[in-house]
Amino acid sequence: MSWTIERRGRVAVVTMNTNPVNAQNRAFFADLHDAFDELEREHTDSPVVLTGTGTRFSAGLDLGEHFPLFAGDTETVASWFQDYRATNMRLFTYPRPTVAAVNGHAFAGGLITAAVCDRRVAVDEGAKFGINEVPIGIPMPAVYLRMLAYAWGEPVASRACLQGEIYGTVDALRLGFVHELAPADELLDRAVAIAESTPEDSIGNYAYTKRALQAPALRDIAELSDPLDVAELAAGMTSDGSRRAHRRYWEQLKGRPAEW
Repeated sequence: MSWTIERRGRVAVVTMNTNPVNAQNRAFFADLHDAFDELEREHTDSPVVLTGTGTRFSAGLDLGEHFPLFAGDTETVASWFQDYRATNMRLFTYPRPTVAAVNGHAFAGGLITAAVCDRRVAVDEGAKFGINEVPIGIPMPAVYLRMLAYAWGEPVASRACLQGEIYGTVDALRLGFVHELAPADELLDRAVAIAESTPEDSIGNYAYTKRALQAPALRDIAELSDPLDVAELAAGMTSDGSRRAHRRYWEQLKGRPAEW
């Protein structure tokens, strides 16, 4: 595991550092599970702060790994998605207080990772946020739409996911992507203070209440979102239109033709 876990009093601070921008790939997925395995073994009653390094929280999916994957067959993509889904589901349902200390840019899957934490505090300037999957040719998984609707409310989730706009910190706060802003040098202290605000003897109460609050979203995921993702998502990710959009975006991003 490349991620680090450090104690700040009762709080376990988890720093993502799979790669310089925390692009999400299979190594990132493995690091997340390793970190939460360690939390469950060694920090069973600890609130959790999740943060990144430098000026990036997470850049979202590693497109160099995933665009070629999406150019393949639907069965491979469907299998990959089950692994990806498990990462954010694990974070979403973690039965302890979770606070995202969003230290910089959070795009696409990176913003989803922040959103599935219970609270989100971000740097007060310089960061950009957006869910840009649709414009670059990736259908938004139904399971994540339910999570984002829980975190932000339906209108904001709809606007963010359908339009794919990129927002600065002030708009991110206004829309509810994050709950508050803090100067970069105070960000971690503020996130730790939020995380430890639940008394130690009330952690079990927190877990119960969190589970009850999430029950409608989890019901929708089990009854509606999961069947939709299984039936249609992989086909959407590998469609001819999506593949053209992947190549278009890659050329815009990298300044060279796609090689897949």
